[in-house]
Amino acid sequence: MDFLYNVFTVLHFVGWAIVLGGYLASLRSPGLYRGVFHGAATALVAGVLMVGVAEMGDLWASGGPSMAKIGVKLTVALVIAVLAFVAKRQGSKADNGTGAVAPALKHSIGALVLVNIVVAVFW
Repeated sequence: MDFLYNVFTVLHFVGWAIVLGGYLASLRSPGLYRGVFHGAATALVAGVLMVGVAEMGDLWASGGPSMAKIGVKLTVALVIAVLAFVAKRQGSKADNGTGAVAPALKHSIGALVLVNIVVAVFW
């Protein structure tokens, strides 16, 4: 179970790195990289699987993180995934061919990723 948990942890980190990296790389362009949605979906699924594997095994014998923290992170991750999906669709429907998305949509994805990281580290 430890190995499986660690695999999902790596996938979770890689997913968030794709989201944050895609956001940062697209700051100077009107669009958002399509990989941001895939990274968010990967991080979301890997996070859920991490919690499931940890609950099945004895990885959290000492009680583990609070389920309130897990709930907050899950909610934020779901919002990020939905926003990234909306941005992906908005970018594919852009008339000018640039894949432009609303700046507020793009920046809210970046801000929520940072919120999720801060919750993970400091809670």
